Amino acid sequence: MMLTLDGLLFAGLIFVLRVFNYAISTVRTVVTARQQRVISAALAFVEALVFAVVIANIVNDLENLVNLTAYCLGASVGSYVGMVLEARFIVSYASVTIIAGETGHAIAVKLRDAGFGVTEHHGEGRDGAVTILRSTVNNRDVSQVLKLTRAVDADAFITVESARSIDRGWLRSEALFRKQGGAG
Repeated sequence: MMLTLDGLLFAGLIFVLRVFNYAISTVRTVVTARQQRVISAALAFVEALVFAVVIANIVNDLENLVNLTAYCLGASVGSYVGMVLEARFIVSYASVTIIAGETGHAIAVKLRDAGFGVTEHHGEGRDGAVTILRSTVNNRDVSQVLKLTRAVDADAFITVESARSIDRGWLRSEALFRKQGGAG
C-alpha cells in the first residue's frame, strides 16, 4: 500500500467524521435520557448519516490500515470529545442520598456551609436511629459533596442517582450567583 497525499487527506476526513459521529452519539445519549425526543431524533439522524458514509468507505477496503486506524482512532477521540462536551455544556444533576447515624446533622451543616441545599429526614435503620440527607446538585459538584460527607463520617452510606429534571429548589450555583448580586 502506497501512501499518497490524497490517501492521507481521506484518512483525516474519516478521522474527523468519526470524532464528530461519536461526539454526537454521547450528546444524544444525554438528551435521550432527559426525554428530549425531537432533539434526540434529529441527532440520531445526523449520527446515522455520518456513520453510514464513513463505514461505507471503510468496509470497501478493510486492508487499508491507514483508513482503518483513522476510523478506530476517531472513535476513541470522539468518545473523549463527547464526554468533554457533555461535562462542559450540558448541565446535569444528581440526587445524593446520605444515610448516617449520629453524624447526620453535622454532615448537613457542613454541606449547607458549602452552599448546598440539604433536606434532613429522620429514620430507623438496622442499628437504630439514622439521619437521611437528600441533596440535588450539579454533577460537577458530586465529588465535593462526597468529600465533605466523608470528612465528617467516613462510614456514611451514600447513593448517587441521575436526576432527569429539576423544578425549583436550592442549587449551589444559583445560590452563589444570587450572593454575588446576580438576578434571581
